[in-house]
Amino acid sequence: MFENLNMWEVGALLLLALLIFGDRLPAVINDGLRMVRNLRNMARNATGDLSRELGTDIQLEDLHPKAFIRKHLLSEEDEAAIRKPMQGVYDNLRADVSGVHNELKDVANAVDPRSNGSRPGTATGSAPAPAPRASYDDAT
Repeated sequence: MFENLNMWEVGALLLLALLIFGDRLPAVINDGLRMVRNLRNMARNATGDLSRELGTDIQLEDLHPKAFIRKHLLSEEDEAAIRKPMQGVYDNLRADVSGVHNELKDVANAVDPRSNGSRPGTATGSAPAPAPRASYDDAT
């Protein structure tokens, strides 16, 4: 929780808490810890009750709707049937990305910057000639 705070920031927060709560600070900390313990117990009891009602073992992480459906309501065949249409799209996308990657490699190999700074169509080591500028009338 306090990974991003250095020692001075934690000290400043403690000093601020002491100034705000004064003599009641130990009681406030105790009440906060009691509340956290009660919330943990409530979550543990809720998962235990849900596990008993459904007849399966449920962890707190399983209460996310997607994880719950995937783990407890769908069979492996159902999950495979849901994934099957998307697998074709995924394979096609992967093939397209792989093709673009290979084409980019071919272009990079054609324009190899390690060959003395030369580019195709220019003399070795010389810079390409600048493109001619178009002249425009001031009247237009």
